[in-house]
Amino acid sequence: MDVTTPANDPWLVVGLGNPGPEYAMNRHNVGFMVVDLLAQRIGGKFKRAGKAQAQVLEGRIGPAGPGNRRVILAKPMSYMNLSGGPVNALKDFYKVPVANIVAVHDELDIDYGTLRLKLGGGDNGHNGLKSMTKAMGAEYHRVRFGIGRPPGRMQVADFVLKDFSSAERKELDYFVDRAADAVEALVIEGLERAQGTYNS
Repeated sequence: MDVTTPANDPWLVVGLGNPGPEYAMNRHNVGFMVVDLLAQRIGGKFKRAGKAQAQVLEGRIGPAGPGNRRVILAKPMSYMNLSGGPVNALKDFYKVPVANIVAVHDELDIDYGTLRLKLGGGDNGHNGLKSMTKAMGAEYHRVRFGIGRPPGRMQVADFVLKDFSSAERKELDYFVDRAADAVEALVIEGLERAQGTYNS
């Protein structure tokens, strides 16, 4: 179901991850990768956001004229399990309705590279979502990027904090590009149309 908000309300697109170069290519940081690509498309650079512990970039996506949307791209710098505080602060500062927030995050229960778009729901053990939901409720959008389950007896915490494998990296750019397309479609066209195109 689509939640309708005024077309002039801004959108807040949050990539979930951990700050620091040692985490940059971790599976848990795919949300950062997607918003970094969106920033490249907009043509701007992230900057530190005032009191919110996050990096932000303001811009517009979509066709020129009334069809485009104002977006704030954000990367919380608080570490994954404390993401809710910075996101809530940005929501209040930019006056973004909760229904106009999109969390882009890794998802264990989906095959690698598969996308699922949804509104609301549980956190499925994801600490970033858990923190966001605690801070502002669950009725925000999610773009879930499948990373698959850990092999053998590897612990989930070890798996998500490891870099994508060399085999996975061969397709990673394509999948990140597709996830960025999905975010743009969600913001411009609405959830149902974006799900029809990208939920595979």
